[in-house]
Amino acid sequence: MCKNPAMAHRVAILVLDQVAPFDLGIVTHLFHMDEGGVPLYETVVCTPGGSAVQVSGGFKVVGEHGLEALRDADTVIIPGIHDGPALTEGTLAEPVLGALRAAAGRARLVSICTGAFVLAAAGLLDGRPATTHWRHADRFRAFFPRVELNADVLYVDDGDILTSAGVAAGIDLCLHILRADHGSEIANAVARRCVVAPWREGGQAQFVERPLPEVGDATTGPTRAWMLEHLDEPLDLAGLAAHARTSVRTFTRRFREETGLSPARWLTRQRVDHARHLLEATGLPVDQVAALSGFSTAVSLRQHLHAAVGVAPLAYRRTFRASPHPVPSGR
Repeated sequence: MCKNPAMAHRVAILVLDQVAPFDLGIVTHLFHMDEGGVPLYETVVCTPGGSAVQVSGGFKVVGEHGLEALRDADTVIIPGIHDGPALTEGTLAEPVLGALRAAAGRARLVSICTGAFVLAAAGLLDGRPATTHWRHADRFRAFFPRVELNADVLYVDDGDILTSAGVAAGIDLCLHILRADHGSEIANAVARRCVVAPWREGGQAQFVERPLPEVGDATTGPTRAWMLEHLDEPLDLAGLAAHARTSVRTFTRRFREETGLSPARWLTRQRVDHARHLLEATGLPVDQVAALSGFSTAVSLRQHLHAAVGVAPLAYRRTFRASPHPVPSGR
């Protein structure tokens, strides 16, 4: 297979029997997007032998390529599966196992939901942190006791191997990869096109049996939208509850039910995300970025940004402004 020299990064989507259709749709859609008419990635879909595979839901898909597509892929993505030996026995067919092991250490490996079973069955997660759908956590631990499974988070980024929890958490991981490769401005633009939240931190808890708000309860959505428009202003809980025309106690309860976070934690994450955007897209001084993002001082911004992404504001800016599209080559 000849790689198009105009494309900087090739993504191979490995589709196995009983693939989850939602997971497959996520990766084929998000990684096939373009920015200003220029594709963000070159994507190929492959199946064992290039043959048709059964999709969970009653139809089949045919891969464009066979397992040879993994040989020159920079990123290999494995959508979740609803059945098959990796999920039911913890084993993997030899051709797939060999292809994944050959790609390991050279390509970035990514799994969505139960795709983690495939990576684990290939022995690629031993001694490493990973996650999968919380409903399959006990089975995963029984099959793969050497994996450091954390079933309480949305996704795990362990450098060259990334895993996500179930279903919609796959969107969060894909956007996280887009943000790491191309910066928050492009990742946010992709999120807007998909009408999804631009950023949910990987360490956020999976929504396990979370009770829904009672029928008839007012939503905090309008107040959250108002908060996003006033990030640079002091926002206290009493004022937010007043905007939502409810008591502080009721507002806090509804807010957590709808977002999984307290108002303060949600607000901090939005402010950090806005600061990241300003650091990438503007040349504003750090103290001005801090003020526009709602942090009282540059020191406060530095502390929150370091907690979120592990670097100081100027280091973050240098990383993205030095290379507009810092996509790892995988080579």
